[in-house]
Amino acid sequence: MRAVVEPEPDHGPDDLAAALYQEFGRPLLAFVLTLTAGDRQWAEDVVQETLIRAWRNADKLDREPEMLRAWLYTVARRIVIDGWRSRQARPQEVEEADADTIGVPDESDRTLAAMVVYDALRSLTPEQREAVLQTYIRDRTVNEVAAALGIPPGTVKSRIYHAVRALRRALRDRG
Repeated sequence: MRAVVEPEPDHGPDDLAAALYQEFGRPLLAFVLTLTAGDRQWAEDVVQETLIRAWRNADKLDREPEMLRAWLYTVARRIVIDGWRSRQARPQEVEEADADTIGVPDESDRTLAAMVVYDALRSLTPEQREAVLQTYIRDRTVNEVAAALGIPPGTVKSRIYHAVRALRRALRDRG
């Protein structure tokens, strides 16, 4: 059983933060690393913020180690949740692209892309091509395509699977 975490006599709350870090720093960091998907920098920031909050609330904390551990872990978890929420609430920051490197899309790009896709579709077997056209172009379900072609749904799925793999290869080969 661990002793109650207390700063040295005649020392201020700064020593409480140091005592908490010494006692709980490593296990708290390991816990937070799992919450931050292994992002060490973010995890270290969370541990630091957690200890700052402990320091600010030093007069209200229960000094029993298990109670302190529970409080620290709860605060850290809430900080991480707030971090995830704020990352989802605002868009990812990206660098501004150089004006010289920005391509201006025009109709010729679309035409060229359509020609490449059409050529790749011609490399499929007629059965695969029909399955792809029915599901992706006409936006039908597997069951609808199966009924229209008079084949089992599993056969439609198989044709689509192999067709998509063949298209991927064909498009990769065409650049």
